[in-house]
Amino acid sequence: MSPGVDDAGRSVIGGVELELFRRGHGAPAIVLHGFEPIDPAAPFIACLAMRYDVLLPSHPGFGRSPRPQHFDSIYDLVRLYLDLIDALPAAKVPLIGFSFGGWLAAEIACICGDRLGKLILVDPVGIKISDRETPDILDCFDTSPVEVLRRSWHDPRHAPDFDAMSDEELMLHARNREALCLYAWHPYLHNPKLRHWLGRIVTPTLILWGESDGIVSQSYGKAFSSLIPGSRFELIEMAGHHPQIEKPGLCAERVLAFLDGSEEMPRAR
Repeated sequence: MSPGVDDAGRSVIGGVELELFRRGHGAPAIVLHGFEPIDPAAPFIACLAMRYDVLLPSHPGFGRSPRPQHFDSIYDLVRLYLDLIDALPAAKVPLIGFSFGGWLAAEIACICGDRLGKLILVDPVGIKISDRETPDILDCFDTSPVEVLRRSWHDPRHAPDFDAMSDEELMLHARNREALCLYAWHPYLHNPKLRHWLGRIVTPTLILWGESDGIVSQSYGKAFSSLIPGSRFELIEMAGHHPQIEKPGLCAERVLAFLDGSEEMPRAR
């Protein structure tokens, strides 16, 4: 049975209470957010919801999802979303992950590729490609906010305006940062072993990359793609680390074209 969602957008998955929004109709598709939850009214989600029943959870500790005390690693999130996938009646479910959520989606695909219809990773983090002394991912916690802003966006006018936020919105933003630190501080935003497991992914995979992303570079994205058998790498022009916000129509167009097209399954290694 598909997971139920109440009027406040709450659901229970595997005994864990979760903020979970559903938008649209059709076959289910799961969207995993990055550093911040995605607004369920965002244009990108609206485009997807025209063709799919979009499930949009907030990871425990993010948004208004409570964090169980025993949740303290990315693997707790992975297991939670395995429960969510198991709760869906569809034989195969598309999985879309952004940034930190792309890391989660890749970990999930390494484990349960038989339940995934297609995999789309948008500017994912999660792997180490350079030597120990070379940073692959900008340290967003130890870099000046001005520099993080510059590196995150093609056009900084798309960035959130913290001065215009309510006290509640600022508290949720701080909560999101705290949760991200808990799950991904050490090692910073990656699993040292994941790159060695990406070859297990047999799900047709598209990797989308904001052309102006300064959080993780295009070369990082191409290296990520090269480790997933048969994956496709595409750039989204005039977008940074958040193409779903800067170019929602184009991002949704690429996602839907991939979901609706016929892709050959890569051979498992």
